[in-house]
Amino acid sequence: MSQNLIKPATIFTAKPPPICYFLFFIILCILGFYALHFPPRIPQNAALYRQMFLSSGDNYTLYSYLRALTQHPHLAGTKPSLDTANYVKTHFQTLGLETHVVPFKALLSYPLHASVALHFRNGTELKLPLNEVGISGYAVSGLVQPYHAYSPSGSAHAKVVFVNYGREEDYRALAVRGVDVNGCIVIARKGDDLGRGAVVEIAEAKGALAVLIYAEGDRSRGGFGTGVERGTVMRGVGDPQSPGWPGIEDGEKLGLQESEVLSRFPRIPSLPLPFETAQIILESLGGGLMPQEWRDSGQSRFSGVGPGPVMLNFTYQGEKKLATIYNVFAVIRGSEEPDRYVLLGNHRDAWTYGAVDPNSGTSALLDIARRYALLMRKGWNPRRTIVLCSWDAEEFGMIGSTEWVEQNLINLGAKAVAYLNVDCAVQGPGFFVGATPQLDNLIFEVTKKIKDPDSEGATVYEKWTTINGVKNVNPCKI
Repeated sequence: MSQNLIKPATIFTAKPPPICYFLFFIILCILGFYALHFPPRIPQNAALYRQMFLSSGDNYTLYSYLRALTQHPHLAGTKPSLDTANYVKTHFQTLGLETHVVPFKALLSYPLHASVALHFRNGTELKLPLNEVGISGYAVSGLVQPYHAYSPSGSAHAKVVFVNYGREEDYRALAVRGVDVNGCIVIARKGDDLGRGAVVEIAEAKGALAVLIYAEGDRSRGGFGTGVERGTVMRGVGDPQSPGWPGIEDGEKLGLQESEVLSRFPRIPSLPLPFETAQIILESLGGGLMPQEWRDSGQSRFSGVGPGPVMLNFTYQGEKKLATIYNVFAVIRGSEEPDRYVLLGNHRDAWTYGAVDPNSGTSALLDIARRYALLMRKGWNPRRTIVLCSWDAEEFGMIGSTEWVEQNLINLGAKAVAYLNVDCAVQGPGFFVGATPQLDNLIFEVTKKIKDPDSEGATVYEKWTTINGVKNVNPCKI
């Protein structure tokens, strides 16, 4: 099913970044290429095509893709997000690839208003900043204000308790010190691999009235204290109004007040905070001293955990509404096993500009498509069918990909061979990868063929194993 969309935004060009920034693009390209297993009857052609594939890229092309995709914030369900869908669609069509756009209707969540203020014993009030430093107005910039998607609207006026990462063990440590969060607002720092949704869920179970979450960041990277991490607090994945079936146009939807839908959302409001704002709250806390290990692992300038004595007034108002989201696909039919699918993909939507997550990955996907089209013009065809996937509304809870899988579940279960995904293709130094164990040897083989840009004479594999000490392929969480 195809959809006519708006023309893509103009591409601006500039001097590309250094080659090392695009190392992972190369790795992803090779992984996708190797996953197809060229027909064994013409090994000499396979080697020729492989070399052509690897040598046909340049930084300028990748940079132009990234620049076009990140000119504007493109939150799912908005017009700028639709523009990026059109850009990807037009790119695939220009290459002569079989292209499809598959829309779905999904329940998304947006903020309307938020405020946080400290109330002191002497009757004074301090309203706290909730925005990133340097953003004068979110409406003018097109940015969405910091929020947690699917947080319920609500207000709380209560004392504050610091709960470290918000884990069960953190609450046990507080209980040992006689601290009870029931009836309080809790503030937590993000970390320890505990998702924000789980932090809110645990706090809700402990009787907290609301949750504030901040990220400590990294002082060495210059942006410390200035950013705010948006995210979702919905439980589970996919459209909450069509659990287990695709949210197609005019399809069945559960009502917002049905128990199966309500169970997907927290019952207490939450909000992300800038680091410096969190510090103002934390420095106001009295009560007992925090555990020594909390102090040793943090970057904050305080020692009390609360509750209080200062009161905090917190208000959040948001809205949930149906929006159309768009998945975009390019299909390259296999010559020998057309009914076996190798899928390469990543999501396209972003909370803000998405330069790293996800559009460094989207740029890689677009360049893979360009290289495949070049090979096809030279007579190449893959052994199996390749499906290039550009997902929408992932940030809200993997909605675009989940709806499409639900629509094609039987077909994919019988015919899909492998799925390769990259959202953050470029994110600082080092090489990081996660995979199911079946792909470990493939990853080792590929990284042995790529020169490390920062170590003359060494491969990515050699640098990787030197830094880690062992071959460290993180298992995928399925």
